[in-house]
Amino acid sequence: MKAVVLAAGEGTRLRPLTEDKPKGMVEVDGKPILTHCFERLAELDATEFVVVVGYMKEEIISHYGDEFEGIPITYAHQREQKGLAHALLCVEEHIDDDFMLILGDNIFAANLDDVVRRQQEDRADAAFLVEEVPWEEASRYGVCVTNDYGEITDVVEKPEDPPSNLVMTGFYTFTPAIFHACELVQPSNRGELEISEAIHLLLQSGRTIDAIGIEGWRIDVGYPEDRDEAERRLQEA
Repeated sequence: MKAVVLAAGEGTRLRPLTEDKPKGMVEVDGKPILTHCFERLAELDATEFVVVVGYMKEEIISHYGDEFEGIPITYAHQREQKGLAHALLCVEEHIDDDFMLILGDNIFAANLDDVVRRQQEDRADAAFLVEEVPWEEASRYGVCVTNDYGEITDVVEKPEDPPSNLVMTGFYTFTPAIFHACELVQPSNRGELEISEAIHLLLQSGRTIDAIGIEGWRIDVGYPEDRDEAERRLQEA
């Protein structure tokens, strides 16, 4: 299964750590965040990395070249930052089967394999790793609503009044059907093509999406203090 890695972001909230490098190249415990992502994906038997680059892309391309630990790397260029659904469309020509998707600013020590296994069962059209967060923090994320069977019935991006405290974590598996959904997405109030809206369209079309509860931890490295927390956890492990 191919693995798509979204790594085009500038990382303005991570400054000063991103003043001279893209977000994915910020080091955590002696390695760039992207290296941590690649290592997790390699453990999941990824056959190819398709990496979406944008801001200071040369830093990423020159560092990794065309392979990582024997796994080939293909680069797709997001020339404007128009949201995650837009970033995903940049890789459509490289994907022809089920694939993994990871946000390249997340560090995981969790059960990603459970998500991949669920996708391979052919029971669901997509599967997401999800976690419960404090209610007061849920509005920072894409919030999921699920039914009694653990299937996602709705996703709301950064809602003011969250319908649940179950949120997406930044690791997903999809079929290529997600690309058609992304093409139908209209810009949000933030002016971006939101992946949550593409997921909502998938659900409206009758697709089944399973929620897999996280076992372990993940850190979304959005601020310098997040980098410090991820480093602390990795060193403890």
